[in-house]
Amino acid sequence: MLNARIKLRHLQAFLEVARQRSFARAAERLAITQPGMSKTIRELEEILGASLFERTPQGVALTQAGLTLLRHAGPALRALEEGVGAIGDVDRGTRWLRVGALSTVESRLLPEAIRRWHAEEASRREVGINVVTGPSAFLLSRLRRGELDLVVGRMTEAREIHDLAFEHLYYERLLLVVRAGHPLAGKRELHAAEVVDYPWVLPPPQTTLRQQVDSFCVRHALTLPSRLLETLSLPLSCGYTLGSDAIWVAPEEAVREGIAAGQLCELSLPLEQQGGSVGLCTNTTLQPSLGLEAFCETLREVATGLAAVTR
Repeated sequence: MLNARIKLRHLQAFLEVARQRSFARAAERLAITQPGMSKTIRELEEILGASLFERTPQGVALTQAGLTLLRHAGPALRALEEGVGAIGDVDRGTRWLRVGALSTVESRLLPEAIRRWHAEEASRREVGINVVTGPSAFLLSRLRRGELDLVVGRMTEAREIHDLAFEHLYYERLLLVVRAGHPLAGKRELHAAEVVDYPWVLPPPQTTLRQQVDSFCVRHALTLPSRLLETLSLPLSCGYTLGSDAIWVAPEEAVREGIAAGQLCELSLPLEQQGGSVGLCTNTTLQPSLGLEAFCETLREVATGLAAVTR
């Protein structure tokens, strides 16, 4: 039974500090004073008999007890918010699926799945899909707190995935891609040292995709050039690559059409062989809705078709 001394304000404060990793920023977001925030967290720790946060050079971090509480409190509070919101949704006739999307699925898998989802049954037109993009650590943390129903993409290398459920769909490689007419385009014997003479477009540091770039550089004893564009934006990456001599580290899904149209060229130097596992990640502490289960099945169907095309 839930301790009657634990109030909603305790859990709201705890989740906001965990989200912001700062008492000051959390207090600002909840419109209370920092001493008030500290007092609220201290009360919760006294009730639980455990320390929930510890101070680090980067701010505050969750202790093991804090991580355990976060895993359960986040989804519980989110479920309560959804229940209140659902009352209004009944009158408006709207329901929502909250999906986190990594850049590896933004071009084909997710758009096609949403198109099929809304086309297959008339009743599904009443189900809205809210898509949030960003790096895996950000999206998986939101999934763990119950703020997302599902995360889709390549994320098996992310350490944040360890206590979530991952379902593999297919493998996808990262490619080194340039514009048509680039000095390195079509070169059969390409040495690794040659690629650092040009600007690079690549994922930001601390992302799972960047880890693969770093591994590539270690294998070939390369130092990245100083002219870098670090972004997860596919339109920005593509636009910059088409208008320059940059080398783009791109998910295969994102550049397939450009390569087929002759606008982009894959370099003969492979960044990785098999590629990473693209799949679905869910929070097992949350009860999946029928809508979520149906949407996951649509994603599986689309993924099967994509995998067959790439063979």
